[in-house]
Amino acid sequence: MYNPDLIRNICIIAHIDHGKTTLVDRILEITNTVDKRKMRDQYLDMMEMERERGITIKAHPVKVMYKADDGNVYEINIIDTPGHVDFSYEVGRSMAACEGAILLVDATQGVEAQTVAHTYLAIEHDLEIIPAINKIDLPNANVEETALEIRDLLGVGENEILLVSAKEGTGVKELLEAVVKRVPPPKGRLDGKLAALIFDAKYDNYKGVIVHVRIFDGRVKPGDKIMTFSNRKVYEVQEVGVFTPEMTPVDSLSAGEVGYIIAGIKEVSDAKVGDTITSANAPVESPLPGYREVRPMVFAGMFPGLPEYYEELRKALEKLKLNDSALYFEPTISPALGFGFRCGFLGPLHMDVVRERIEREYDLAVILTAPNVRYKVVLRNGQEMEITDPSKFPDDGSILEVYEPFVDLSIITPVEYMGALINLVQNEKRGSLRATENAGRNRIILRFDAPLAEIIYDFFDRMKAVSRGYASMDYEFKEYRKSDLVKVTILVNREPVDALSFIVHRSKAYSVARKVVEKLKELIPRHQFEIPIQAKADGRIIARSDIKALRKDVLAKCYGGDVTRKLKLLEKQKEGKKKLREIGKVRIPQEAFLALLKIGEEEQNR
Repeated sequence: MYNPDLIRNICIIAHIDHGKTTLVDRILEITNTVDKRKMRDQYLDMMEMERERGITIKAHPVKVMYKADDGNVYEINIIDTPGHVDFSYEVGRSMAACEGAILLVDATQGVEAQTVAHTYLAIEHDLEIIPAINKIDLPNANVEETALEIRDLLGVGENEILLVSAKEGTGVKELLEAVVKRVPPPKGRLDGKLAALIFDAKYDNYKGVIVHVRIFDGRVKPGDKIMTFSNRKVYEVQEVGVFTPEMTPVDSLSAGEVGYIIAGIKEVSDAKVGDTITSANAPVESPLPGYREVRPMVFAGMFPGLPEYYEELRKALEKLKLNDSALYFEPTISPALGFGFRCGFLGPLHMDVVRERIEREYDLAVILTAPNVRYKVVLRNGQEMEITDPSKFPDDGSILEVYEPFVDLSIITPVEYMGALINLVQNEKRGSLRATENAGRNRIILRFDAPLAEIIYDFFDRMKAVSRGYASMDYEFKEYRKSDLVKVTILVNREPVDALSFIVHRSKAYSVARKVVEKLKELIPRHQFEIPIQAKADGRIIARSDIKALRKDVLAKCYGGDVTRKLKLLEKQKEGKKKLREIGKVRIPQEAFLALLKIGEEEQNR
């Protein structure tokens, strides 16, 4: 029986590995939502990779029925959100579908960077926040200190913070009682015009796009004509249902409920996250707030390990895009690597996840070039360009100004590592310290403005090394700023290799180019001829390294005899090597294309 007063919509927000998915496991058990024989750890993490890595990549909704102490049975819709910064837009859309949020903090780690970022996001969405300290059963749990940090962050009383152990199930029932009592019921009108927020979408081979929605006003049922607000496309509803956590068809979805709609939508790009679904016959005047296009932030070239697998790679990317509207790719050609794709990702983790899924699910070896960001270039003739591929960066003579993306970078760290982290960001990563804030006893928040290009390479690993693993970070795109950038072209055997080219700040051009040519010298195998490796910027060679030729001992068979005979043989060998170099092709291994990343690893190990 539909009763909006007995509905509660919540999401669970936390930093990576603070126990969100484990908490949902216990809630599923307590409410008997999943049969005990079918129950497994990380139940909502459907991907094998999510379970292996212990992270949530996609948001997963589930509806549970909970009998509270007041005797009423409540419908609680839970959305388990990703914790990583790359998927922050998905977290924001999930929050927009809820009235409340459980803020989960690990008792052994305390409040971390993404905890703070997600808390501010929840406050922006005007959610009722229920703070809970998890992992209280662990011997190294510091409950008192963590509670102080949460009180500083939220300004709540000590009795409002709940203590739970998601692993043991301790305090989970009390948490559900708090959800029922503190989170307000949805306010939507059943007799209003249909307005539903899309917070996720996935592709099914047989049913097409399955749209995950929260209904704010009105009702939707099979046979209804619906319209997506952003592109005005009309569809007929074939099925509606809820997640229990498997998809379960129902007669209709009403205001305040969370579920799915199947309406013969062919492309995930037609059901964009954050878009509004409304009735085609009586549409709402304006969409639900907060929708924006998700734009890739990090770009890299992706090429098949063998040229004949180009078509297989294209099909694999097309299939992945069906379930991942944030993935962008377009065909490209590289003289060094042949046919491939220029791909856009939300961030470094998203890039790594896509690469691993292609290798695992489609059994394809791929070569991924070093990642870079989107630059804006203003030419002397007044034309503006967006550059995502270093090989397409214009010549210095035609450039008037170059702009690069800057991010608002937050780092939470114990005070003793503050100096080392400021040095890392300011001296090595071209960042500038904007503010410092207290984050509880002996912990501090450092806020920087930093170029995104410097953050995507090795910054996370360097930060963890400098802080001995105690620091955590979060970043958000801020603006484009004018920068003095230069393209460095790598030449192997005097031939430019576009896939090895990179864009760097002029102040770092020589030092990075020097390290790249030295690294390539180690990675490229020796050939029968000498191979010069050069780095070119501003129209001149700024660094060079030579790979010596493999030398055959042509004098091995000369026993004694006139010295002129030996000299003739050596001269003949010299002439032959000269000819070889002119026509010889250099074999460049896959590792060489990630030479820039290798440099970051070496600096970290020093």
